[in-house]
Amino acid sequence: MNSGRKRTYHHGDLRRVILDAALDVIATNGPGSLSLRDLARRAGVSHAAPAHHFKDRTGLLTAVAAEGYALFADALAGAPDLRERGVAYVRFAATHPAHFQVMFQPDLHRTDDPDLLAARARATEALRAGVADLPQAGRGEDDRLAGVAAWSLAHGFATLLLSGNLSDAMEGRDPEAVFRSLAGLIFTPEGRAGD
Repeated sequence: MNSGRKRTYHHGDLRRVILDAALDVIATNGPGSLSLRDLARRAGVSHAAPAHHFKDRTGLLTAVAAEGYALFADALAGAPDLRERGVAYVRFAATHPAHFQVMFQPDLHRTDDPDLLAARARATEALRAGVADLPQAGRGEDDRLAGVAAWSLAHGFATLLLSGNLSDAMEGRDPEAVFRSLAGLIFTPEGRAGD
C-alpha cells in the first residue's frame, strides 16, 4: 500500500453531493459564503471536481436556482386557489430557505440558462393561474397588477418570516394560518379589501 497517495472518495452522484453541500452552506451562511474549493473539501474530492459539473460558482448557483424553481413550481401546482398558492409559497420558503435565497437574486446566477428559464416559466404560470381563477371583482382591472400584489404579499411575508422579523407579530402562531388570514384581507371572493 502506498501511503503517499492521496485518498479519494468516489461518489455515485457527485453533482447531487455538491448541490446538497451548497444548500447547507447557503442555508447556514448565505450564498456569499459559497466556495467551490470548500464544497470539494466537504465532499472529499479534488478541488477541480465541482468545476467539472458546474464550471464555476455562478454555474453552481444557477443550478441551485433552477432546482429551486422546479421544486417551487411543483409546490404551487397542487394548490387549488390563489390563497393556497400563497400558502404553498410561504411553505416552500420555509422548507427550502437556501433555494429561496438564490432564486430571487438574479445577480447570483445566469438568468439565460435554459433549465432555469423553463423552471421559472412553470412557476410563473402556476402563480398566474391562481390570479386568473379569481373573480374579476377580486383582481381588479389589471391581472398583472393583481399578480404583483399577490406575489408581493407572499414573497414579503416569506422573506420577513425567514429573516426572523415576524417573531413578535406571530406570537407562536402557525405561519401558514397567519398568511391565510392576511391573504383574506386583500383577496376575497367578493372583491378586494376596501372596495
